[in-house]
Amino acid sequence: MNGRLILRILVLFLLIVLTTYLFIHYDLYLFFIDKQKAITFVNSFHPYDEVAFISLQILQVVAAPIPGEITGIIGGYLYGPVLGTIYSTIGLTIGSWLAFLLARIFGLPLVERAVKPETIQKYDYIMEHQGALLSFVLFLIPGFPKDYLCYIMGLSHMTTITFLIVSTTGRLLGTVLLSVFGSYIRSDQYTILFIIVGISCVLMLLAYLYRDKWIAVLRKKKNA
Repeated sequence: MNGRLILRILVLFLLIVLTTYLFIHYDLYLFFIDKQKAITFVNSFHPYDEVAFISLQILQVVAAPIPGEITGIIGGYLYGPVLGTIYSTIGLTIGSWLAFLLARIFGLPLVERAVKPETIQKYDYIMEHQGALLSFVLFLIPGFPKDYLCYIMGLSHMTTITFLIVSTTGRLLGTVLLSVFGSYIRSDQYTILFIIVGISCVLMLLAYLYRDKWIAVLRKKKNA
């Protein structure tokens, strides 16, 4: 058992070193903070640009600190609201599954490197219980660190199938909105875009401000 643990830690260390090297040496992080660079990068893979875009979505989930909002908007910008949503969902689902699987394989040592300790402690309820409904609500809340949640849920007793259903359906609304934003930006429909963004911001703010209260209510119902 000790030998297997040492091997897992060694493999984990090598993965972290390799990923860090690739991100710095090839400036990969720029694709997640500069929309135009990302669009140029994806288009450079034509006619396999869809594969490149899906790969970016996978990567932004596995590398949890990377914000996924830009890549979601890029999907709508390049492929429209429908295909943008489909391609983003494929990438996000695969990325979520990989993060979940990595947490299952390497356990807490990996999760502690990907997620802040205070975040793990705050949502350790998910690790102690199945919590499918609670997890779904967390994925649904705008602005919630969903990529971190994939790692945390990998430490729980939740089955892989349940996790994939919860994470995919929970992300769907946000994915659709980001794809619509990207589509409107490309077609210069800024009036409609500003209206949707305004309504979305109000809903996101309310959801974010009251997220702890909603989670507390769900916990009470679960324990009742």
